[in-house]
Amino acid sequence: MAERSFAKEVLKLRAGDGELFKGEGILAITKALLQSGVSYVSGYQGSPISHLMDVLNDAREILGELGVHFETSGSEATAAAMLSASINYPLRGAVTWKSTVGTNVASDALSNVASSGVVGGAMVIVGEDYGEGSSIMQERTYAFAMKAQMWLLDPRPNLPSIVDMVEKGFQLSEASNTPLFYMMRIRGCHVTGEFVAKDNIPPRFSNRNPVVPHREPEKIILPPNVYAQEREKIAERLPAAIAFIKEHKLNEWFPGKHEQLGIIVQGGSYNTVIRALQRQGLADAFGQTDIPLYVMNVAYPLVPDEIVQFCVGKQQVLVLEEGQPEYIEQGIHTALRRADVQTRIYGKDIMPMAGEYTGQVTLEGLTRFLEAAALPSISLRLSREEVEALRSPLTDADHEALLSNVPPRPSGLCTGCPERPLFSAIKQVQRELGPFHISSDIGCHSFATLAPFNLGNTIMGYGLSLASSSGIRHSLPHKSISIMGDGGFWHNGLTSGVTSAVFNKHDGVLIIVDNGYAAATGGQDIPSLVEPNIIATTIDADAPSRDDAQSIDAACRGAGVKWVRTVSTYSVDTMKDTLEEALTTSTPGLKVIIAEGECMLNRQRRIKPLMKKSIDDGKRTVRARFMVDAETCTGDHACIRISGCPSLTIKPNPDPLRKDPVTYVDNSCVGCGVCGANAHAAILCPSFSRVDLLYNPSRMDRLLGRMRHSVIGWLQQRDQRKERNRSL
Repeated sequence: MAERSFAKEVLKLRAGDGELFKGEGILAITKALLQSGVSYVSGYQGSPISHLMDVLNDAREILGELGVHFETSGSEATAAAMLSASINYPLRGAVTWKSTVGTNVASDALSNVASSGVVGGAMVIVGEDYGEGSSIMQERTYAFAMKAQMWLLDPRPNLPSIVDMVEKGFQLSEASNTPLFYMMRIRGCHVTGEFVAKDNIPPRFSNRNPVVPHREPEKIILPPNVYAQEREKIAERLPAAIAFIKEHKLNEWFPGKHEQLGIIVQGGSYNTVIRALQRQGLADAFGQTDIPLYVMNVAYPLVPDEIVQFCVGKQQVLVLEEGQPEYIEQGIHTALRRADVQTRIYGKDIMPMAGEYTGQVTLEGLTRFLEAAALPSISLRLSREEVEALRSPLTDADHEALLSNVPPRPSGLCTGCPERPLFSAIKQVQRELGPFHISSDIGCHSFATLAPFNLGNTIMGYGLSLASSSGIRHSLPHKSISIMGDGGFWHNGLTSGVTSAVFNKHDGVLIIVDNGYAAATGGQDIPSLVEPNIIATTIDADAPSRDDAQSIDAACRGAGVKWVRTVSTYSVDTMKDTLEEALTTSTPGLKVIIAEGECMLNRQRRIKPLMKKSIDDGKRTVRARFMVDAETCTGDHACIRISGCPSLTIKPNPDPLRKDPVTYVDNSCVGCGVCGANAHAAILCPSFSRVDLLYNPSRMDRLLGRMRHSVIGWLQQRDQRKERNRSL
């Protein structure tokens, strides 16, 4: 189950030669893979940038018809290692993951594949989201491509270019015997358009036509082979790649009437540049430009001959390169100076050193470049002052108005999230035992580092929380706490964390948040997919599970952990008691708490349609909701501070003698009960009540309802009589 289904869209992948294919960029990539005769595809599912793994998973039937092997990898390293199939055999393969974090995990395997070289085209499709909106550290794939001598494609974000570069990418990989990166920015992944399709090509070798096993000793990464492989990278593969790029014109030239100037840009930034030129009256919406452009659909390697040819005769050239260091700009300077071309190059001297080149940033930089060029023949629509005024900076008054009208709400956990009561329990235990050092991890639970929980000291990487606490644990007054998700546990945490901790006699506490899915990246399946007894309800008898589900408890015990407890996260009291036991017990060694509760977002995606159908079919259906008694609520709002659930908000106090607003549960409530459990466990207040909404009541329900109304009405009348008597 993923947050987005492509079940209908993938039917377009059957399109044949000459048919018009319409859809998103990510579907175009998948179609291009099939048109290229790919033999195997895989990847790690943690890339919501592209959704490519979700598309491939929904396209399993079509892949199977062609004989294409597809599997979900346990980590990016697992996926990268699959590319070794292309080292000895003419098999085309593609793997995918999320940009630098995935490449960091896969780096060992990638370096080895790049050193050995490939005979079958090998492509790594990375979802790159460099910039302010990125959810990771600010790095670029470019550095790894240079280091490992893997080519980096960055196509213009339109479907014909995207498809053509996939097909040409496999050819480039085979022509130069080198694996390559195919970089897709988030806008390119989800841009829509059309292209003329070709027939899908079954792979040359598959289970229907297997290869004959053979070995090539010179491709083993051991001395003395590695020295020959390093020489081959530079002496043979790089020249072959450059020759292919030039021959097939993978980089594009767009002429313009102002030949004294030029712009060099990576393919992925082409649309932004054209838009900036259009706003200055120097291009139209169809890409006709007055300023010559050199568009590098192959960002690495650079092609010195093309760069020199483009710059010769130009007075000034602007290089647009996101991020730092300015690898491309330095390479262009080197190529020009070696050729004794003295064209003035503008780059990071007038553009930001770091950060994404958004439309506004690009427009400002382009305007500065054109004003510096000062060509009489160029008349700009907008001056630099007018362009800078478009930033619309907030004044102090604007800022105050925003704060007074829009309450600040940091990124946080979903309504009903099973992780919310876990962190509420930790806060309550911390109040009793004192502050903890908490090593956090990648995943939904990382939001606990923000308000209102403010729990967590470090985030080191996926599944690395337990390992990251090993260096500080000897200097702490009490046991450290490490928090890891089930996805991180299977990705990396079992080996780098649990096994290492047992070996080193780590006397700490590890909390594994078992919500059943790779929830933070869209709700994909993981090895320990939710067991039926956790999530089954009266209308959910077919709760998801796998026959091959692997137990986190068994895996921990198999690694040597003696102290393991499994607790439902929604049971705040039990969770508190278990945490206190783990933190205070004299039992040596690692203590593991498996905090179990299904991802509420995935649960609601499944439950809501079932509940609606049950109601529409006239079946008796119960839905739990919670409410706060406004007359009992004191307006302290401790329930909000300890939970932070988005469904908990405030409304005016009905008591005219009290000013503080009361807590209110809005209609987004999913009835998880965490707010009430927290109020009880923390001994806050008795204002929370559970209300069961009953649809299609039975005769007995109606009878009981009438009896309850009668009894309640009688009690209310009695109280009213007593009140009147007291007033008399």
